[in-house]
Amino acid sequence: MKEEGLPYGERTHTYNSRLAQELAAWAVRLPDGDRIHDELFKAYFVAGENIASKEVLISVARKAGFPDDVCADVLETRRFSDDVESDWQLSRQYGITGVPTFVAGGRGVSGAQPYEVIEQLIVSAGAITRR
Repeated sequence: MKEEGLPYGERTHTYNSRLAQELAAWAVRLPDGDRIHDELFKAYFVAGENIASKEVLISVARKAGFPDDVCADVLETRRFSDDVESDWQLSRQYGITGVPTFVAGGRGVSGAQPYEVIEQLIVSAGAITRR
């Protein structure tokens, strides 16, 4: 992270991300919903916040521009739990055990990887480089 100039804090705890994944499953269906990913990254990996906390998740979603009441409802009703479970099932089929994992052409690499490793994965899946 440091080598790439990306923000990263000193994490002292690991928190369950299931609710964060459910919130993101909802958010990405909305216009500009992908903003949630950047805010969740900052909250967890930079600020070390507990993303298992509904209050923290509502605050994160607010920073991404989503209304508190709708986010609270998504978290309370757990209506995106099945979507996340489907994602987990697909991950198990691929043998994915960690994040990030990049998959292309039926192959994958896990963990933060150098650019060249990701490039090699994509090229091996048939992409043509433009250099």
